[in-house]
Amino acid sequence: MWLWATINSLILNVSNRVEWDVEGGEELKQEGWYLMISNHLSWTDIVVLCSVFKDRIPMPKFFLKQQLLYVPFIGLACWALDMPFMRRYSREYLIRHPEKRGQDLATTRRSCAKFKHTPTTVVNYVEGTRFTKQKQRKSRAGYEYLLQPKTGGIAYTLSAMGDQFDSIIDVTLAYPENTDKPFKDVLMGRMSKIVVRTRVLPVDEQVRGDYFNDKPYKRQFQQWLGDVWQEKDQLLKELHQPSSSIK
Repeated sequence: MWLWATINSLILNVSNRVEWDVEGGEELKQEGWYLMISNHLSWTDIVVLCSVFKDRIPMPKFFLKQQLLYVPFIGLACWALDMPFMRRYSREYLIRHPEKRGQDLATTRRSCAKFKHTPTTVVNYVEGTRFTKQKQRKSRAGYEYLLQPKTGGIAYTLSAMGDQFDSIIDVTLAYPENTDKPFKDVLMGRMSKIVVRTRVLPVDEQVRGDYFNDKPYKRQFQQWLGDVWQEKDQLLKELHQPSSSIK
């Protein structure tokens, strides 16, 4: 399965003059079980994460939006690798079709059952969608480089598999010189710099609990993820500064 990641990484580097700036995660191992959380900027993120973590962790399994299935090369490969595809519905659509509520959690439940049988890295884009400036303004979440994190999917994954996870991998991605349309810039050979920062977080009492039935724990978990996101937003602010040297 890593062959696909190797080929994509080769294509990315041959077609673009990319400066890679990658730090963190030295303690990770191929035999581990991990939950990876990351900000989400572009379809390019999948290729970047697989390139950076190739041979360092088990093959990542991404929770992907259904639309990605139709993206050339990436969609078909992700389907062949048995990655779960999620259908996203707008708030207005769910008001008209309440029977569609909870489908993402049902997909998460089925996927977690399969992931239990072999070392796996479960990847969750907790924002639920790609970041754009328009979405950022609309969300009014108080972040400059992020959208509001959604807690339900990651909370269920931790509830279902928390005892198996060795750690949580918190990844921060930035394309500081290609902020508007990273995927298009990759296809056009214009991607110039990719920044990846990794930190490894413990699976401890802050993230263990019954999110859906324990209200105090739910508030605690939301606070934990909110703190992680505030720190990530600050890091992104520093990474986007000219001549950034943040470590």
